[in-house]
Amino acid sequence: MKFITNKLHGFLDFLTVIAFLVIPVSFGLTGTPSYLSYILAVVHLILTLLTDFQYGIIKKIPLSIHRTIEAIVGPALILAPWLLGFSENFNAKCVYLAMGIVVMAVGFLSDYAAENIV
Repeated sequence: MKFITNKLHGFLDFLTVIAFLVIPVSFGLTGTPSYLSYILAVVHLILTLLTDFQYGIIKKIPLSIHRTIEAIVGPALILAPWLLGFSENFNAKCVYLAMGIVVMAVGFLSDYAAENIV
């Protein structure tokens, strides 16, 4: 059942940006996990602001591309600790696993139907 509207999805995108900004301090992350979190916050904010939906300001990225990017990012976040060499850092590994699962769940539960676009 897809119950997350595009309006709610956009709101959750902004919460994701905030989460990536506070994660390093909240979980004591340093180095690569910290830098990656800040980079992801900026990239996700840009993606949200450029997407053609209610919260998009410039509306250059079709919602289908937004969905595809998030479908790639979710699994990438889960693999990041091993791909980027910080799998020994328990806090970082747990954070990236959790964020990957959240991104995939939001994508799976989002109704990207055109009638939700404002």
